[in-house]
Amino acid sequence: MSRYLIIILFILAFIPNTTFSVISHAASDDADFTRQRNLMVERDIAGRGITDNRVLKAMKKVKRHLFVPPSVRRASYSDHPLPIGEGQTISQPYIVALMTEELKLSGGERVLEIGTGSAYQAAILAEIVADVRTIEIRKRLAEAAERRLNDLGYKNAKVKYGDGYYGWEEEGPFDAIMVTAAANHIPPPLIKQLKEGGRLIIPVGSTTYYQTLTLVTKVKGNLEVKHISGVVFVPMVGRMLESK
Repeated sequence: MSRYLIIILFILAFIPNTTFSVISHAASDDADFTRQRNLMVERDIAGRGITDNRVLKAMKKVKRHLFVPPSVRRASYSDHPLPIGEGQTISQPYIVALMTEELKLSGGERVLEIGTGSAYQAAILAEIVADVRTIEIRKRLAEAAERRLNDLGYKNAKVKYGDGYYGWEEEGPFDAIMVTAAANHIPPPLIKQLKEGGRLIIPVGSTTYYQTLTLVTKVKGNLEVKHISGVVFVPMVGRMLESK
């Protein structure tokens, strides 16, 4: 047997083991993340009073670790915000669940989200409703979010790069609107694009310190307001900052 053949056989003998090791490691990571995700839902979501089965199912299904940078992936299922770049964060899981539940979605709605970020909230919504439209003012985040949603198969979610203050008029009206950035007032274009009977949830208050998570329902052109809890979100920029 030639020396070269011996070398080739030696290399081939180790390739399957290496491949198996990589696959095993990936499978182990996925199983660990699944365990962490289920625990998160049980402890931090259902355990804190979220009861909507659609929301709980979506929170169990969507892999939050795929929506954060590798550097913070091990903290994916902790109940707190995480950085996603450009000074932005992915929201605390409990707040994602709370805001989604407060919209009282039944499954057939068209929902507008303002502040796409990494697209985690958009994915949660896409698991529940017929159509999701989401707007991100930071181009790189918008492009990355669109690729991520496409790669994960969310054909019912569409991303727009633009200023969410103005909404998405050509895609409206919407059954529900969610704003995931701090605002000092509710943008009038969003109220206009909300259907009669529709619900809008938004953190309203200081864009620097803290806000009140606020739910409004459009009834005969007027707004019925419900204050939910204190929250802290990154500020809504663009036109919102100009109106300070």
